[in-house]
Amino acid sequence: MGDARTPVRRRRLVPWAVVGLWLAALVLVGPLAGEFGEVQQNRAVDYLPDSADSTQVARIQDRLPGGESTDLVLVYHRDGGLSAADRETAAAQVAEIEGAYELTDTPRGVPSADGSTLMYPVSSTQPGQDEEARDAFVDGVRGIADGAGGLSVEVGGPGALGTDMGKVFETIDGTLLFATLGVVTVLLVLIYRSPFLWLVPLTVAGVATAVAMAAGYGLHELFDVTVTGQSGGIMTVLVLGAGTDYALLLVSRYREELRRHERPYDAMSAALRGCGPAILASSGTVAAGLLCLLAADLNSSSGMGPVGMIGVLAALAAMTTLLPAVLVLLGRRVFWPLVPAFGSAPKVRRSLFAAMGASAARRPAAVLAGGGLLLGALALGTLNLTGDLKQEDSFTDRPESISAMRTLAEEYSERSSRPLTVMAPTDRADAVLAEARATEGIADATAGRSGGGWTQISVFTTAAPETAGETRTVTTLRDALDDHGAYVGGLSAQRLDLADSESRDRKVIVPLVLAAVFVILMVLLRSLVAPLLLLAAVVAVWGAALGIGGLVFEPLLGFAGTDPGLGLLSFVFLVALGVDYGIFLLHRMREESLNGAEPETAALTALRTTGGVIASAGVVLAATFAVLTTLPLVPLVELGFVIAVGVLLDTFLVRTYLVTTASVLLRRRLWWPGRLSRAPEPVPRDRQPEPV
Repeated sequence: MGDARTPVRRRRLVPWAVVGLWLAALVLVGPLAGEFGEVQQNRAVDYLPDSADSTQVARIQDRLPGGESTDLVLVYHRDGGLSAADRETAAAQVAEIEGAYELTDTPRGVPSADGSTLMYPVSSTQPGQDEEARDAFVDGVRGIADGAGGLSVEVGGPGALGTDMGKVFETIDGTLLFATLGVVTVLLVLIYRSPFLWLVPLTVAGVATAVAMAAGYGLHELFDVTVTGQSGGIMTVLVLGAGTDYALLLVSRYREELRRHERPYDAMSAALRGCGPAILASSGTVAAGLLCLLAADLNSSSGMGPVGMIGVLAALAAMTTLLPAVLVLLGRRVFWPLVPAFGSAPKVRRSLFAAMGASAARRPAAVLAGGGLLLGALALGTLNLTGDLKQEDSFTDRPESISAMRTLAEEYSERSSRPLTVMAPTDRADAVLAEARATEGIADATAGRSGGGWTQISVFTTAAPETAGETRTVTTLRDALDDHGAYVGGLSAQRLDLADSESRDRKVIVPLVLAAVFVILMVLLRSLVAPLLLLAAVVAVWGAALGIGGLVFEPLLGFAGTDPGLGLLSFVFLVALGVDYGIFLLHRMREESLNGAEPETAALTALRTTGGVIASAGVVLAATFAVLTTLPLVPLVELGFVIAVGVLLDTFLVRTYLVTTASVLLRRRLWWPGRLSRAPEPVPRDRQPEPV
């Protein structure tokens, strides 16, 4: 932004021009930000890869007469057995539903073996692909299907599950935004100890969030990028969390420079020169890591990459242009009551991080070995992570559709109540139907709608949904029907395709993320050893955080499984975000080394000067991701927990002790093969020659 010779007129105009440009941009993109929630797609098929069988089934269904069908199951249940009056009530309600809506077939009741339950499959193409029409249909059916006097009536099935899931995602954006803003506000007030200063970065973060939402909407409209409720929520957390981190680093350096420069403009210029490269590299690692998700097979993961990247870049742009401009215009008084006066010295306090660094430096090898063993022991908790999370276990509060699903699983144990959907070429439909009925593990198969050269076949397995037995049946059925050109889909097949794609994506994306982050660190730090140290540290943190999750999810929280995407997404975020703090620390360490400090002094000085801001940034980022644990979806709770725990481990153990002690032990070798590694080591005082 200039130096001490910058004309006074320019010092006054530049900040106002920056603020004016941001206000103009906000006015232009503000209406688009409101559309961001409207383009989110939360059907299960929206998460699937294009090549999956279940994706092909969903697309063919859309082309059948009437379009996509909304399939429900009405479940009538009474402990001890249904009475004749109960059956009459069920028949009357189903008839009323048939009269109120256009159904594909007349529903027929299927009694359970013990006579306590009666289920009626109900299907309609009337809502089509319109989610509002689907929700209205489901709510209308629920309004008609009503029990009394001990008769339980539940509406389940894929359509009801989609409605319940949609209602959850509708609340996520608002709940997440306000909860995150509340958490960040409290933390900023405590960190800055000022009644005014916290408002500035928070307001700028709000502007960045609006811009990111508008850009996310533009990505969807221009490039057909998949935007889900999950990626939209995480983008909000990234903007507020990462943006606040950048603000903390910049404001901390700005406060230092205000004591050295008389004019706020010049102090901000020096602050940007000092910490700008670290902030730029930090955001670059996050953006690069997220962009690697474009290689994912899953639509939801590949869409999260550019959506998350947009959030990080919006935070970077706002915190390096708008925030400095506003702070310069407000002047020193924004720090009241702790105003940093020109020429003053900062209040000398006992530095916790200086004490921690000194204690680590006394026995660096022992501290490094102990910390490594601790992380390794925590990582063993991953052995306690249970299998893939079933759809019925994905909610922290069980909605009606899940309750209906469980009732059906208990009362119809001899066959699955959730059909697989097979799409067969019409000219081979009879052969496919016969092949399906002859396949081991199939209880029944019936032909349904036809059109456009395709026929829909509903196939019921003998195994319960999302069990090992059903998975084997799906695989066997796909192999048997492969020669007929048929596709096997449905909810259970979708879950299987999701798990398979997640497994493939981990093998592809993990190396890509490591390579991308390594290149950025190598360019910033001019070293090969330092980037390897940081990457080893964040990978160890990822393993330990997952291990802690394994010790908490089922034993303490009662979760009945782990989301298949947890490993990949937590890796991407923890590596990309965790490296941030290493960048802040090692960049300052390199700065001190270039100024002539010997290796141990450079490491401890960097820790003392950046430890407080890194700790503050880590707490803020962990708290923003911890907000995800308040949502009613188990996958988001698990993801938020692992990232929050990983960030705290990285902040208070890895950066403070392990990276610092490793730097002390490596000395100049940390910067190999850069020129710093070839600089002569200072001679210790006790080994210097006596003066003549």
